[in-house]
Amino acid sequence: MAQDSQRIVIPEALQLSRDDIGVQFALMWEFVKAPLIVPLLQLGVVICLIMSLMLFCERVYMGIVIVLVKLFWKKPEERYNWQALQEDMESGNSDFPAVLIQIPMFNEREVYKLSIGAASNLSWPADRLVIQVLDDSTDPEIKQMVELECQRWASKGINIRYQIRENRVGYKAGALKEGLKRSYAKHCEYVAIFDADFQPEPDYLRRAIPFLVNNPEIALVQGRWRFVNANECLLTRMQEMSLDYHFTVEQEVGSATHAFFGFNGTAGVWRIAAINEAGGWKDRTTVEDMDLAVRASLRGWKFVYLGDLQVKSELPSTFKAFRFQQHRWSCGPANLFRKMVMEIVRNKKVRFWKKVYVIYSFFFVRKIIAHMVTFIFYCVVLPLTILVPEVQVPIWGAVYIPSVITILNSVGTPRSIHLLFYWILFENVMSLHRTKATLIGLLEAGRVNEWVVTEKLGNTLQKVADAAKNKTSDRLNKTELVFALFLFICGCYDYVHGKNNYFIYLFLQTITFFIAGVGYIGTII
Repeated sequence: MAQDSQRIVIPEALQLSRDDIGVQFALMWEFVKAPLIVPLLQLGVVICLIMSLMLFCERVYMGIVIVLVKLFWKKPEERYNWQALQEDMESGNSDFPAVLIQIPMFNEREVYKLSIGAASNLSWPADRLVIQVLDDSTDPEIKQMVELECQRWASKGINIRYQIRENRVGYKAGALKEGLKRSYAKHCEYVAIFDADFQPEPDYLRRAIPFLVNNPEIALVQGRWRFVNANECLLTRMQEMSLDYHFTVEQEVGSATHAFFGFNGTAGVWRIAAINEAGGWKDRTTVEDMDLAVRASLRGWKFVYLGDLQVKSELPSTFKAFRFQQHRWSCGPANLFRKMVMEIVRNKKVRFWKKVYVIYSFFFVRKIIAHMVTFIFYCVVLPLTILVPEVQVPIWGAVYIPSVITILNSVGTPRSIHLLFYWILFENVMSLHRTKATLIGLLEAGRVNEWVVTEKLGNTLQKVADAAKNKTSDRLNKTELVFALFLFICGCYDYVHGKNNYFIYLFLQTITFFIAGVGYIGTII
């Protein structure tokens, strides 16, 4: 009796097939599919369709607003009081406010001369300008080169200061915070921030500062990034397409409708009083720029985005550097959302609809839903429905909505319209890392505070080619290769047994995951 009671009861059909592992597995699959797999996959489809509709509505909303902005909205110079600052023969340069330029650096061997030279050539009275190079470099040779470059410009009469710290506490936020504490910076009213690879035009301050001088409610003037190496390789072309939509649509819509958008961390001018009132720079997340922007906005400050105020910069030219950057850009906003959502809800200084915009549109849809639905729906759920034909995805969710979203995303870079299909495949690959980073940020786990400075190689193609000559073992990305295999299996199954012809998309997506898996995206010209 004891032995009988310990026996595991197995369905008779499985007992008959226990010697045939393949058949046994198939029967087990059928045994659990109907009561477990099918309901879970159906739930996943419903959730993904809801997220797709949310993203679709967001994209259509911003598309409508940007059309209205371009056709009917007044330009920022007309919406706000803007008057050019002029030298006065009697008062001299006293009408020009004192401006601090901050250039944070970390081992920027290839590009340090670009930002220092561009800042030194800004058209602004020399006695009303202070350039501050905040060098957190750990390489003594690079530190010496940067210091010598500062001394070279100082010998030409430029008021430039070279600052170092004993440690990198707070990373970029810590460096900027320490820079504002310097005694020679106390008299400055405004601070312009440029990362090491950013090169403002000489008239940058003359176009941006009048917004701050003549409109006391404005805290930030943000310029647009332009990329000197966009044509270097396919990787940089894909990045340009994504970022052009961000600047052409997202930043423009936020500026025109709510006078709020996320500070991009560089190519912007802040009112120092607004920074202080908002609580200063904080290093609690890896997006210190967005953190400051949200806190300043909650105190009633307004932001202005100038799409025609363009600053040259560099895109990551290696896939490794791009992955680290995307981790920071995806993890940080999700973590900041976790920390600030209730503070935004309880805030009484901003109107209700602005709260809705910040919580739902700015954070939830763009920083969380957009990443998750791209990966979970198109790289997991949709392929799984091929293996489980009992679960159907409506054609409007699988084809029509993604097509409209993709078309709307392409408006920022019309010159790359012919790359649109590959951009979709590339974004699906990157959504894997963005989703992972987003979950890390929301759960505040693992690499939540990881900060890896984006590597800059300068705007020469040869440097990119040299950087690509590393060992294959250093380039292998196992997660992408695993998904390449998964999608290939789903594609083969659909080719043999399927009815939706998804295998065409799945095989192309497999190739893209495989290319990313072996690390060759950054070397494709």
